[in-house]
Amino acid sequence: MQADDVGRDRDQDMKSDLLALSAILMWSTLASLGLWLSHIPPFLLTGLSLLVGSLIAIPLARGDIRAIIAPIKLLAIGIFGLFGYHLLIFLALRSAPAVEANLLNYLWPLAIVVLAPVFNPRLRLSQRHLLAAIVGFCGAAIAILGRQAEDGVALSGGWQLGYLYAIGAALIWASYSLWTSQLSFRTIQIGSFSALSAVLSLALHFFTEAPTQIKLIDAGLIVVLGLGPLGAAFYCWDAALKLGDPRRIGILAFLTPLLSTILLLVTSDLSMGWHIGLAAAMIIGSAIFGTKQTTQGYRS
Repeated sequence: MQADDVGRDRDQDMKSDLLALSAILMWSTLASLGLWLSHIPPFLLTGLSLLVGSLIAIPLARGDIRAIIAPIKLLAIGIFGLFGYHLLIFLALRSAPAVEANLLNYLWPLAIVVLAPVFNPRLRLSQRHLLAAIVGFCGAAIAILGRQAEDGVALSGGWQLGYLYAIGAALIWASYSLWTSQLSFRTIQIGSFSALSAVLSLALHFFTEAPTQIKLIDAGLIVVLGLGPLGAAFYCWDAALKLGDPRRIGILAFLTPLLSTILLLVTSDLSMGWHIGLAAAMIIGSAIFGTKQTTQGYRS
């Protein structure tokens, strides 16, 4: 590989990492925003937020609204990812303890690393990537479970059906991410994924949840939610995966539960215990170790 090609690949990887980190930063606000909006029924909240997120595609289309509309097959994949993931994660949180369900949900970065060669035969699962992903998941587990241990709260025993939903949600998001990274479509078509997923979520709200009045402050937070973690984050994530190596992006994604936990502690005015420092060291260390891979091995 010539020097110009290597430099071009490094620039592309850097751009991909910045896009992925932008999505990760937005997703890290999801738990705090969700806490402030916890009185809003989940399917209503998701539907309205996805609807707001779908509107982001309109200015990106630069007047060509038809460019946002995805073909039926592609639309089905988008609904599988956006709607399927949120449906299962809500079912998980309703039928299993939230902490354990949330932890199992964060198997998706590990699944991205492990399943990458299945979706892209040019990739291989190296020991470096696998080790980094395992350490990253352990760091995520410490970030999520550490607060429970610090407060002396025991985890629930026994098997819960919600655990299957959480694992299913993780596998859906990982497979959706890897699948769409291999398909040729414009990122603005994420807008049509969001719009139809929003309609399905609102339909579920209508049939399964009680009507709720939304206050002005709630509406403002829903707009923030829709423009950020349930909006722009999806566009950034898609663009990142189209540009870069999904294995390194999957490893970077373990920053999400760490940053989310830190933000929750800050907004809740709680102290940060030892587990945050340990989790940060493990996740950041695994990200540095796992992404220190030559672009030549990926591009060849």
